[in-house]
Amino acid sequence: MPWKWPHPIRRVLCLGAHADDIEIGCGGTILRLLSEAQHVEVTWIVFSANKQRKAEAEKGARCFLESAIASSVRVKPFRESYFPYQGGAIKKAFERLRDTCDPDIIFTHYRQDLHQDHRLINELTWNTFRNHLILEYEIPKYDGDLGNPNMFVQLSKSQCDSKVRHVMECFKSQRGKRWFTEDTFWALLRLRGIESGRTSKYAEGFFCRKFVW
Repeated sequence: MPWKWPHPIRRVLCLGAHADDIEIGCGGTILRLLSEAQHVEVTWIVFSANKQRKAEAEKGARCFLESAIASSVRVKPFRESYFPYQGGAIKKAFERLRDTCDPDIIFTHYRQDLHQDHRLINELTWNTFRNHLILEYEIPKYDGDLGNPNMFVQLSKSQCDSKVRHVMECFKSQRGKRWFTEDTFWALLRLRGIESGRTSKYAEGFFCRKFVW
C-alpha cells in the first residue's frame, strides 16, 4: 500500500547516538519512505564516532539515503558511553539543531533503552522538539530491553534484504559482537511482522507516544 500520513512528509530528521543505530533501528522504514514519498529531505545525525566509525557512519548514510532529494549527514565527536556526563554540550547541539531544522517526522531512540547514550538522545529529542511527530526505534542488544511497540511499518522482503545487507557491509568493525549478525536483524524484522498483524511477513516496530491528527 502507498505511504500515507495526515500531511505530506517533506523533511525527516534521523538521530542516532552511535554509528549504525539509525540503520538498525529504522533503516527499512527510511528505505520504504524514500521509495514512496516524493521530494523528501533528510537530516541524519550521529552523535558519537571515532575515525573508523565515522567513515562507517557516512557510508551507511549514503547507502540508505541514495533516493533522498537532498540530505545532510553530520557525525559528531562526543565520547561513546559517556553521554550523561557530556549532557550540557550535547544539549547545546540540540538547541542549534532546533534553530535550523523543522522536520515533519523524527526518528530517535526508545525512551526505555538501557544504553545510557540512547536514553539521553531520546530525552533531548523530546525536550527540544515539542510540536513534531516523534517515532522511537529499537536496538536489539545484550541487555534485553526490547519492549512492545505500538506502531509498525511493514516492509517488503527486498527492503529488508537491502537493510540487512547495507548494515553488514557498512559496519564491519561491529562484526565481532555476538549480537551483530544477519539472523539477529532478520529475527526482529520477522517478529515485528507477525505483531503487525497484516499481510507482510516483515516490519519495523516503533514507539509513538503522541500523535496529533
